[in-house]
Amino acid sequence: MEFKNVLLKKENGIGYVTINRPKALNALNSETLTEIDLAFDEVANDDEILVVILTGAGEKSFVAGADISEMKDMNVIEGRKFGLLGNKVFRKIETIEKPVIAAVNGFALGGGCEISMACDFRIASTKAKFGQPEVGLGITPGFGGTQRLARHVGLGMAKELIYTARIIDAQEAYRVGLVNKVVEPEELLPEANKIANEILKNAPIAVSLCKQAINRGMQVDMDTAIAFEAEVFGECFSTEDQTEGMTAFVEKRKEKAFKNK
Repeated sequence: MEFKNVLLKKENGIGYVTINRPKALNALNSETLTEIDLAFDEVANDDEILVVILTGAGEKSFVAGADISEMKDMNVIEGRKFGLLGNKVFRKIETIEKPVIAAVNGFALGGGCEISMACDFRIASTKAKFGQPEVGLGITPGFGGTQRLARHVGLGMAKELIYTARIIDAQEAYRVGLVNKVVEPEELLPEANKIANEILKNAPIAVSLCKQAINRGMQVDMDTAIAFEAEVFGECFSTEDQTEGMTAFVEKRKEKAFKNK
């Protein structure tokens, strides 16, 4: 499918989703959110894609936020509808049964910070900036920021960042636990690719089930979480990949022929 505001390609098991509105600093309007939604449908249905890297086009911005020019004149119903659209799309990214790495190349503000947090983890350029500045515009974060930020950096830090509308640099984002690693701009995609390829060496079904177990476990009590872990652990023993992985270990083979089956 051809998109206007999103680029989608795949190479060697990796899907690359690039938000492509550089003149608007990759701001998220309704059209772009819809295209991201459709792009991740394609990713989900493509068995050749096992890991996803999400980034923004251009050198300045990952996603500068939701498109204020579209939001400015919304009424209550339109605002709620826009928030529900963003949350639907970001939840799809969060729950897709494939790892998603955010390669944050610049501004990740408002909706940009929120979409990065919907990914499994974040690699940031030294030029990246993070923040939830919505209260300075008279609104709250509307695409999951009030919920995911606290889960990533803790309740007190999340409240401080949201209440003050403070924008932090990549090193501070790393310090508070919002990003996994900070690299120079020219190293960003190579580093994301390196991590993606480390993931690709492992059994895809097992990786997918780990994602499901971690995400689900974070929302429930420990007894329920470990019961679900036991369920997915057992499920692995129905796969060809479990047989291959353990056989290779016993035979002391470094190379493993995982088939995603």
